[in-house]
Amino acid sequence: MDKSTFVPLYKAIVRPHLEYANSVWCPFKKGDVEKAQNRSTTLIISLKKLPYPERLRQLKFPILKYMRLQGDIIEVFKIKHNYYDTGASEK
Repeated sequence: MDKSTFVPLYKAIVRPHLEYANSVWCPFKKGDVEKAQNRSTTLIISLKKLPYPERLRQLKFPILKYMRLQGDIIEVFKIKHNYYDTGASEK
């Protein structure tokens, strides 16, 4: 598989599973989180022999830890500025 095929497939199929319920789920084992992204990036033949951080750099993918942090910051912003409908839980 080449980069031009992998990136859209990864963003459409794999990444949503890794980001699902990001604000309420924090992985118990930190290494497990990166394993999925690490393993999936080895599918690109031209990048297979490169170390994981270099594969991420070439694909312009952030580390999943940073994506979780960004999701947490967004949730705090929404809570602070009352973007949630508090009446929805009472129905």
